[in-house]
Amino acid sequence: MATEKPASWPTRVWAAVAGGLIGLVGLVLLGGGGWLIFLGGTPYYLLAGAAILATSVMLVRRDPFSGLVYGAVLAATLAWAIWEAGFSFWPLLPRLFAPAVLGLFLLLVIPSARRSVWRNRSGLATGVGALACLVVLGAAIPETFRTGQALIPAQVVSGAPAAQASSDWRYYGRDPGGARYAPVDQINRENVDELKVAWTFRTGEPNHRGSEDQNTPMQVGDRVYVCTPGNVVIALDADTGKEIWRHDPKVKKGFWNRCRGVGYWDGTQPRVAVSGAVPAAPVVTKAVVAKPAPRLASQAVAPAAPLCRRRILVSTINAQLIALDAATGAPCPGFGVDGKVDLSTGMGEVKTGFYFQTSTPTVIGNRVVVGGWVMDNREIAEPAGVVRAFDVVSGELVWAWDLGNPAITKLPPEGQTYTRGTPNVWSTPAFDPDLGLIYLPTGNSTPDYWGSHRSLMSEFYSSSLVALDAATGKERWVFQTVHHDVWDYDVPSQPMLIDFPVAGGTAPALVQFTKRGQIFVLDRRTGKPLTKVVEVHVPRGAQPGEWLRATQPYSVEMPTIGVERLTEAMMWGATPLDQMACRITFKQLRYDGDFTPPGGPKQASLQYPGNAGGMNWGSGAYDVRRGLLLVTDVRIPQSVRLVATKDAGLQLKLAKDRPPPSMKAVAYKSQNDWLVSPIFTPCLQPPHGTLSAVDVKTRKLVWQVPVGTAEDEGPLGMGSRLPIPIGSIGLGGPMTTAGGVTFHAATMDPYLRAYDNATGKVLWQGRLPVGAGGTPMSYVSPKTGKQYVVVSAGGARLRPARGDYVIAYALP
Repeated sequence: MATEKPASWPTRVWAAVAGGLIGLVGLVLLGGGGWLIFLGGTPYYLLAGAAILATSVMLVRRDPFSGLVYGAVLAATLAWAIWEAGFSFWPLLPRLFAPAVLGLFLLLVIPSARRSVWRNRSGLATGVGALACLVVLGAAIPETFRTGQALIPAQVVSGAPAAQASSDWRYYGRDPGGARYAPVDQINRENVDELKVAWTFRTGEPNHRGSEDQNTPMQVGDRVYVCTPGNVVIALDADTGKEIWRHDPKVKKGFWNRCRGVGYWDGTQPRVAVSGAVPAAPVVTKAVVAKPAPRLASQAVAPAAPLCRRRILVSTINAQLIALDAATGAPCPGFGVDGKVDLSTGMGEVKTGFYFQTSTPTVIGNRVVVGGWVMDNREIAEPAGVVRAFDVVSGELVWAWDLGNPAITKLPPEGQTYTRGTPNVWSTPAFDPDLGLIYLPTGNSTPDYWGSHRSLMSEFYSSSLVALDAATGKERWVFQTVHHDVWDYDVPSQPMLIDFPVAGGTAPALVQFTKRGQIFVLDRRTGKPLTKVVEVHVPRGAQPGEWLRATQPYSVEMPTIGVERLTEAMMWGATPLDQMACRITFKQLRYDGDFTPPGGPKQASLQYPGNAGGMNWGSGAYDVRRGLLLVTDVRIPQSVRLVATKDAGLQLKLAKDRPPPSMKAVAYKSQNDWLVSPIFTPCLQPPHGTLSAVDVKTRKLVWQVPVGTAEDEGPLGMGSRLPIPIGSIGLGGPMTTAGGVTFHAATMDPYLRAYDNATGKVLWQGRLPVGAGGTPMSYVSPKTGKQYVVVSAGGARLRPARGDYVIAYALP
């Protein structure tokens, strides 16, 4: 019998090197898998690691059976993956793709084994196993594209208002109620795929590491107004995009530069009714056509200077409120000092970057209302969360709502300040001119994750909706969405005011989207829920010195968005290695579902939804013709660990008596990290962001689709070039139209997309030069009668590419 010739040294070296590389994979899986079993996780990785390590040893020894062993690994992996993840593409991807690729690599190594009939069978087993994994993975792709689409189209509601021929976009959410609904249908489901770029404008805003373009442009008549992260305001021609004027306040940029929009006033804004004490009206009302309400005597519009008969109002990142002539961009004389009002007046000490405005000023009647943003998690007793109304012509302070001292209704008494450390209103309010009420979404007192020092007033108003009399600033009602919020679940979205279907008719409602994925629906006259809200017991176990509420409010008759309870099997990654790492991280964290308390030095906790949402400041849109709420959400868990500071002992000692406002140091600081793998892929399986449609009549989810694809996402920040819907992180919201189309742009891949309101299907997409962070808007030009869709594209969150584009689309 002939003996086989000894293998050449290149063959032996190739087998040793390849076997060694595969052995490293096996060792990592073996060690990590053992750790995961110790933590109570799946045994798959340990078993797979042992088999792959055995395969590597056999490859080094040029054993012809090596491929049979790895073929068995692939068969077991395929069976386990389908058992654990079903036939969904994204959950299957890390379980099958890398093992299949490793199998294809083995096909190059197996021929170096000793000559035997089993060598060919090894190659066959490995090849068939790899091919089977790839076939199953490919077969799951079409289902990914169909995710969440409705079977029953959303019909136009009987009696819904007809589309209009023209439309301005005068407010952040287009109307005072923040519906983000353009009542025009020139661009519709049938022709939206014909959209082309109509014009492009470059603002010239230089890139700054602290800047993010979150602007929603505003339009009145033949002009579009945009603001940059540095608060430069620019007026553009609505048909050509050519610059008409610009105003640069020359503010010094810091670590957090935003300008979400500008306010507009020309004396024709809706008149604001005298609210008085809002009666406890019955919940059910018939559909009512709003009647004009008389203007308050105190709201009579003062004679405006000829220069500023129409005004643009902008707040800045150095806490100024500026009034500009809408025609020329010149500062308005007589408004404050040289067209500016100093918003730090009455605030006391304001350290650089600790207090300023990021959201759009709210113009209501002849008043402009502003809140403020405060730096998170640095000190207690930071600048006040006071909300103030100023006369739009003179800049005079009309009223102030101090959350900690209701006796202060304008400026604080000499030598005093507005109450420091109170919850702030950093997002955008909505208002009802017929009821004379303005609705404020509140945050919470800093620091976000430690609350034992908070005052009773702060506890009462944090993470709430507060209705104020727009004429006087007097409180009318309060509804709290989170009790004793130590999860940074402040209310970020602009409230949405709609007519909500109830038995026997409709009721004037306020719809509030939250970071928790909960949708609360309230009677906006009284603050009473129109859909059932119940108190549910939540996990306990606070860190020493802290306390927690036993229950939290849940909206049980409306859908919840992206709040499913997480499991180890839902952990993700690009490969089995980083998926295993994510599983280990998950098992190490304390996780008891919603409202898991912040962790401590020994064990961090897992928070989901994270502090980015759920739903965030991008808010939602309402298709009034079809009765659909449209809303986007973010799905990224985070770990939270509280670390004691040098002042912890003193803080805990004073916790029962509440520390004085002058005591600024915090007892505990939080360490927050998004759950990502060692190669920076999300640890939660996709989708990481969705667009959802909720039928207000049935109160059911109609459809839900991922927003954004994997085209520009991948391990280590590298784009995969795969246009498969993954759903991505983005805080900017949707805008919808009477044409049955919803537009959205805030995704990791740089596209403006148009979605069918009936099914959630992408009808059209246009690639942007860089990503977008804000919300699109739409208007009809009074000159040409053409409908435009406009988006500000300055770069997507978490992507390095930045720009300064404002782009308008229209039909040819």
